[in-house]
Amino acid sequence: MSATLSEREFAIDVVRRLRAAGHEALWAGGCVRDELLGLVPKDYDVATSARPEQVQRLFRRTVAVGMSFGVIEVLGPRTAEGTLKVQVATFRSDVSYSDGRRPDAVVFSSAREDALRRDFTINGMFFDPLENRLIDYVGGQDDLRARLLRAIGDPAQRFDEDKLRMLRAVRLATCFDLQIEPATAESIRVLAPRIVVVSAERIADELRKLLVDPHRARGMRLFLDLGLAQPILPELLPMRGLPQGLPQPGASVLPPPGQPGPAAADGTMDLWEHVLRVLDNLGPSPSFPLAMAALLHDVGKPRTVGRTPDRYTFYNHEHVGRRMAGAICERLKLSNDEQKRIEWLVEKHQILSDARQMRPSKLKTLLVHPGIRELLALHRADALAAGRATDHVEYCEQLLRQWTKDDLDPPPLLTGDDLIQAGHKPGPLFKKLLDAVREAQLDGTIRTKEEAWTLIRCLLAEWGESSC
Repeated sequence: MSATLSEREFAIDVVRRLRAAGHEALWAGGCVRDELLGLVPKDYDVATSARPEQVQRLFRRTVAVGMSFGVIEVLGPRTAEGTLKVQVATFRSDVSYSDGRRPDAVVFSSAREDALRRDFTINGMFFDPLENRLIDYVGGQDDLRARLLRAIGDPAQRFDEDKLRMLRAVRLATCFDLQIEPATAESIRVLAPRIVVVSAERIADELRKLLVDPHRARGMRLFLDLGLAQPILPELLPMRGLPQGLPQPGASVLPPPGQPGPAAADGTMDLWEHVLRVLDNLGPSPSFPLAMAALLHDVGKPRTVGRTPDRYTFYNHEHVGRRMAGAICERLKLSNDEQKRIEWLVEKHQILSDARQMRPSKLKTLLVHPGIRELLALHRADALAAGRATDHVEYCEQLLRQWTKDDLDPPPLLTGDDLIQAGHKPGPLFKKLLDAVREAQLDGTIRTKEEAWTLIRCLLAEWGESSC
């Protein structure tokens, strides 16, 4: 739920009540950064000198979301959008991070010490909403003005504490259009291989946020350039340096996968640059499955690359890509629905290019699929990135406007129950007959149940069968 005025007021009230009880209390972290940028915070966090048990006594409705780390969620009034919530955390210092993911223990401390244990300077600021005063112990405001993302203190120590911070750095630099400070960037390059200790679910969550951001192409460029692709998505690396189209005149061998190769003779980019352009062409707010499919739509090309006298070829790359995309989704522990949609989009990413020549039955089956709008968006982005026409996309969109649901997916003329009642037994031929009837119905060559039975009899006679 996006922050509303009432949510902001509730966050002010939480600070006011903590202060009235004699405790120090300030807004902390991302909400301070967002307000300085003129953005509406997604939520508000409060840091306080009050201990968790004191926070619980002070507020009637609370949830102990992280009692051992000093985090209490304070519940506010119910609104049309849901219950207002503010997380209240006691000022703390983290003792150590032996697993590279979470602190082994915490020591309750001061606001300054709390700021110094945070990840980046732009996330380490506090704000007093009662006195309208910024408290900045780490130089976050100066870095925000300079559009710079800098780790607090020693970047190697910050990333060693929680390896996911390396991927978060890429996301924050992408979302807020920041440059990563050189020492911070170099520490990411050195420590990137260690991100494998982070759970797949946490990595996937960061990738979700990164890929749906309007600047996702820049984010994925940083992701690869800073060395994070190698441990997380190594399948992306062979795309770099692999030409898309015609080989350079005189080139006798293909470039090694993942190495700088000859530019295509027609001036097109390598495969990685093409993928980044496709990502850029998706628009401001694609779904995560669409963005992930755009990232992986040509992932099968390096494994299927061939060479004719005048061009590179990638036969069946969409089928190889589907299998690779499925393996990646499983590795990242994406949901079954996300995986199915991503696999379908990768496999079908070029199928509609021949939409005008397709049989109606095949085209209608594609157009009625629940992911068709995402597929059309992927087709358009792919065509634009390659400098090709998008007339096939407009053609399909026109058909979707013209055809009704019954045109695309009419009730079947015959079902399996109809065949069973006529004395046919389920089996391979059974399905073949039903598929043939459905195709003929969608093609418009049969329209009634009687015509369907005539087709069944003709097919059985043609196949030399009296029944299934």
